[in-house]
Amino acid sequence: MVFWEYTFFVSCFVILYNYAGYALIARIANEVKRKFRPRYEPDNTHLPSVSFIVAAFNEEDCIEQKILNSLEQDYPGEKIEFLFITDGSTDGTAALINKYPGVRGLHEPERKGKSAAVNRAVQYATGEILIFSDANTMLNAGAVRHIARHYAQPKIGGVAGEKKVMPAGEPSGGTSDESGGTSDEVGAGEGFYWKYESFLKRVDSEFYSVVGAAGELFSLRRDLYEPLPHHVILDDFVLSLRVATKGYRILYEPEAYAMELPSFSLTDENKRKVRIAAGGFQAMGMLWPLLAFWRQPALSFLYISHRVLRWTLSPLCFILALLSNTILVFAGGAAGGAAGGPAAGPFEPGGAGLAPWLNTLFRVFFAAQILFYGLALAGKFAGPRTRQSKWLKLPYYFVFMNVSVIQGFFRHLKGRQAAAWEKARRQPGQARSAPAK
Repeated sequence: MVFWEYTFFVSCFVILYNYAGYALIARIANEVKRKFRPRYEPDNTHLPSVSFIVAAFNEEDCIEQKILNSLEQDYPGEKIEFLFITDGSTDGTAALINKYPGVRGLHEPERKGKSAAVNRAVQYATGEILIFSDANTMLNAGAVRHIARHYAQPKIGGVAGEKKVMPAGEPSGGTSDESGGTSDEVGAGEGFYWKYESFLKRVDSEFYSVVGAAGELFSLRRDLYEPLPHHVILDDFVLSLRVATKGYRILYEPEAYAMELPSFSLTDENKRKVRIAAGGFQAMGMLWPLLAFWRQPALSFLYISHRVLRWTLSPLCFILALLSNTILVFAGGAAGGAAGGPAAGPFEPGGAGLAPWLNTLFRVFFAAQILFYGLALAGKFAGPRTRQSKWLKLPYYFVFMNVSVIQGFFRHLKGRQAAAWEKARRQPGQARSAPAK
């Protein structure tokens, strides 16, 4: 049983460290550093020239709303240009963009994927700062100004905005249609997940740098941009971390935020999560120098703790923790020490004293795991209209997310995830823009 004891404790440690422990270490370090260095203040008067880039594929249902939202940015008109690229679009997206003289539309009939589209758009960009945003997200009016002010510092290579998942459907609860989508089937879990991610990004940014920006809203210095291979899936993640590997920081700016509606259904969310996971494994192969922690210790610490473990060991450790815990409880992993026999493991030297405590610990953890997965199962079948069901969606979404990572891993191994992909549907509704602040 020694093997299963080690497996259980190591698995629990990896999970707790990945989801909470590393952030606690980084936050304590942040508190200590505040006492010995001056507080960083962005320069609100800094207004560099900006190229605002949106890559859109068959987005005629939302592209005009995106254009109008973009043109409302509180930024000097002579210092910002808007580039909308629609390569491969077969609907009316390109024609709708051409209706607006304040926006430059770029279109080619061949679809090569988002990375290729972004590379092409950057060739036309003239701004010092490149700001990228997704076509189906709305920004607060002060987003560009809040991002631009950080670039007064020469060692800031990029700035990542915040992603907010907005509620969909009627205020009274979930809505549905003939396709089976419900407004809170995904929204409760996805919204909570992004609040958690936003907290981690604040911690990472203050400690050293954000480790991977979200494509809904992020920015880079134009002279640090490196064209991406066309097969890259997570262009935002790879672009931002390439800048960080050059010794520049990627800051997090919560006052610049992108608002997005939740996925239409769990099927659509699964499609998105599996693609992200497959792209994550691809990105780890491209960013392998970051595993050499002695080169950039602070960046590698955040990258491995926040990203690598999330995509590799953590999903496996959830399985191993339950498996080893079950064996230890039902196969009597600590029974030897409890009966006064030989030690059952390294936590029972000489068979003395600790076995009853271990036995209780294993049973408590086993009960906690069964409760958690039971709540997750209940969340899968919970109705969409009660507050209690929304809380049940949280453990279910957490399990669902880790299962999607495993699916993404096997898709990556099979090489079946293309850079160009069928987009996941979003809830019907409108993520409204917010005033500048």
